[in-house]
Amino acid sequence: MNDSPGWASPGSPSPSDDQGAGASRPSGEQGGPAPQWSENQPPPGRWSPPAAQPGGPVPPAPGWGGGGPYGGWAQPPAPKPGVIPLRPLGVGEILDGAVSTLRAHWRTVLGITLTVSVVVQLVQILLQRYVLPQAPALDPNASPSEVLEQAGESLRVSMISAAPSMLLGLTATFVTTALLTFVVSRSVLGRPVTFGDVWRDARPRLVPLLGLTLLLPLIVLGITAVGVGPGLLIGSVAGAVLVFLGGLAAVLVVVWLTVRFSLSYSVVMLEGQGVGASLRRSAKLVRGSWWRIFGILLLTALLTALIAMIVAIPFTMLALAADGEAMDSVFSGGAPQYSWTFLIVSGIGAVITSAIMYPISAGVTVLLYVDQRIRREALDLELARAAGVPGYGSASPGDTTPRS
Repeated sequence: MNDSPGWASPGSPSPSDDQGAGASRPSGEQGGPAPQWSENQPPPGRWSPPAAQPGGPVPPAPGWGGGGPYGGWAQPPAPKPGVIPLRPLGVGEILDGAVSTLRAHWRTVLGITLTVSVVVQLVQILLQRYVLPQAPALDPNASPSEVLEQAGESLRVSMISAAPSMLLGLTATFVTTALLTFVVSRSVLGRPVTFGDVWRDARPRLVPLLGLTLLLPLIVLGITAVGVGPGLLIGSVAGAVLVFLGGLAAVLVVVWLTVRFSLSYSVVMLEGQGVGASLRRSAKLVRGSWWRIFGILLLTALLTALIAMIVAIPFTMLALAADGEAMDSVFSGGAPQYSWTFLIVSGIGAVITSAIMYPISAGVTVLLYVDQRIRREALDLELARAAGVPGYGSASPGDTTPRS
């Protein structure tokens, strides 16, 4: 490994591909030895730093009086050159690392997220104002058949309005993932981060990332169509039951695949893998830890949703108060006619929300990838060498080319 945040194993872009599901961190357990990241790799089972290099400080030897278990032999603390300690991480450390990245590199992070959020919101406001159809007003005195017709029309309009929002969301995810992945990876090593550095590292990987960003929603749409399509074709009560059961099965499959492929973005950017290889690599890293990763991703989603509510609700109320016609239409049950005032005020709240949510979500995903590689492939030893931690050796001589 070199001193860049590209963490593929020298000579092999996917070191765990040859290990199979039984691969694990070298701790003397079954599953074979860990991959040799470099010629300075310590022997399997050695968690403490290797012997000091010539000219470097001598690490303290374990002995009595350390206060540790098993006769007083104390384990040296893990090095922490950046936002996380270089050892297997807990849930709190992953979340704290994501927030610490935002605090440590706030100029670069907010510069990226605010720019993306502002552009997305401007396009969204213009589409909502001039292009997208308005939701039809509901007639409280309509007959049951008319109510069903109005509900169907409202659903059709909502689906049409949601399509551009989904496309804009994918675009924002693509851009922020491409750039913030390298911000987080450099912050793990304690390196300074500038937008120029991030763009130079991310640019060669934009095409594979774009393919992955488009492929995953297509997979979700295909699974959903298979789940609810037969029921929609059948119709009647039996069709409605089949739609419910098929939709439930589709949701479960989508959730399973979402967690299984959740590390593929980091693999594409940090290991230089292609689209298909990144999906297989993510599945290998997640194998055996699905429930743990699912819990962390679910907790992150709940926290970001809570942050979004805390920020968005006051701005929405302020926008309604500033636009009297919109508030009157909401309380009267008519079709809301949003003015420029409402759209701008609510858009500001959406920008602030996105600027906070994007770096936290991206940070948690990248740190989950780092954590899984630490647990399975002893990546902490290679990161310590790359960060120049005393006692861990150094990167390979003459190897200074950044790895994408």
